Amino acid sequence: MKHFYQKGIAIVLSGLLIASLAACGGNTDNTEPTTPAATIDEATRPAATSTSNATEATVKKLSEADITINETIENNADSEHAILADGNTASYSNTKVVKTGDSDSGDEADFYGDNAAIFATNVATLDLSEMVVKTDGTHANAVFSYGEGTTVNISDSYIETSGNCSGGLMTTGGGTMNASNLTVTTSGNSSAAIRSDRGGGTVNVDGGSYTTSGTGSPVIYSTADITVSNAEMTSTASQGVVVEGKNSVTLNNVTLNADNNKKNSDKSSYYQAVMIYQSMSGDAAQGTSSFTMNGGTLNNQNGDIFFVNNTATDITLNNSTIVNNDTDGVFLRAAAAGWGSEGSNGGQVNLNATNQEINGDMIVDDISVLNLYLNDKSSFFGSINSSGNAGDVYVELSGDSEWILTADSYVTSLTCDASSIDLNGHKLYVNGVEYQEGTASTGSAIEFTVSSSGGHGGDTPPDGGHGSGGTPPAKPD
Repeated sequence: MKHFYQKGIAIVLSGLLIASLAACGGNTDNTEPTTPAATIDEATRPAATSTSNATEATVKKLSEADITINETIENNADSEHAILADGNTASYSNTKVVKTGDSDSGDEADFYGDNAAIFATNVATLDLSEMVVKTDGTHANAVFSYGEGTTVNISDSYIETSGNCSGGLMTTGGGTMNASNLTVTTSGNSSAAIRSDRGGGTVNVDGGSYTTSGTGSPVIYSTADITVSNAEMTSTASQGVVVEGKNSVTLNNVTLNADNNKKNSDKSSYYQAVMIYQSMSGDAAQGTSSFTMNGGTLNNQNGDIFFVNNTATDITLNNSTIVNNDTDGVFLRAAAAGWGSEGSNGGQVNLNATNQEINGDMIVDDISVLNLYLNDKSSFFGSINSSGNAGDVYVELSGDSEWILTADSYVTSLTCDASSIDLNGHKLYVNGVEYQEGTASTGSAIEFTVSSSGGHGGDTPPDGGHGSGGTPPAKPD
């Protein structure tokens, strides 16, 4: 699974195990990242101040005391469950579930739900409301949906996990998880609040509060199709969101507060709020992933906003407030790192912005690709590859969008109207030729090369990824 010891790519490995997602392994590299400082024209760039968002005022944060408990179910045995729905339909409400005990096999816990407090499988339907779920074991996920046709519906509940490799909501093998108005907190390492692993599935979350504090514990670790709406999400040690392989995360009117300040892998030296990558562990198919943010707010405290490595992705931003409080961080970094094959493990990015303000620089290394589309009065205050020519970059501006440069920039191809670009005293080079302000340009997007096959195994995921690779063990009886 991916106990993504999130701090991402560059994380200050505080001696935590980065074992396979399931095994929680580790590095002990305490080297601080060497993120190059961005060159910024502070007179032109808007101030990086947080903007209040309706989500912040409307999120319902339940506490344990808010829920009336009529029954308590406890289980303290290793590899067992407190509640099991196996091929049947069941419902529970106003119930407290307490799970202690560990799993003997990380893969069985992460792939198949071994030791989960609440587990649904074999096309079961499990309805949960006004629940309190607490676990303190290792590999003790709170609520787990496994297998195609299995559905867990949970609402108005409080979830807390304290052990390592113990997610809040867990979905694998094609299962479905529907959640509304939850408060989920995790404090262990490799313990994402909203989590998936091999085989993925569908996760829909509406409302509520989701908080993580462990290393390698993003709020969302996705090897599935995950949609979160009208919620507040906070990570205090790891990335806010990680998408691995051919999978997706969609945020609708969400407030995401990310502070990626620790690392448990030496495969990269950068911190970020959103990481999109392919670990090659075998847990996520290769192909084009997606990250979509409609409205809402993203507040980043450390490092970059987006990091893309060893995969292709579509990033879509629609009228969102994105604030980077780290002046040395960049808005987007597409670059090689320690995952994949050297020389072909850069990032390939389509960044589509609609009515969107982008404030920050972009770095695309010499084996990476960026197609940047600014639509419907979007604005970009920043530079692209200010240090000189590197990866292939196409920029297209339409619908009265504008790019105000904050440093010299280098792109491969450009489509714009005569009034779209404000050089702001800097120079823009298009395929090596200096662009003249006030002229229109027509160019072509860069084609991607992406494999659609599964991962080959062998590489260890950074934050929370288990990385065992190959075929998973047979499902336990």
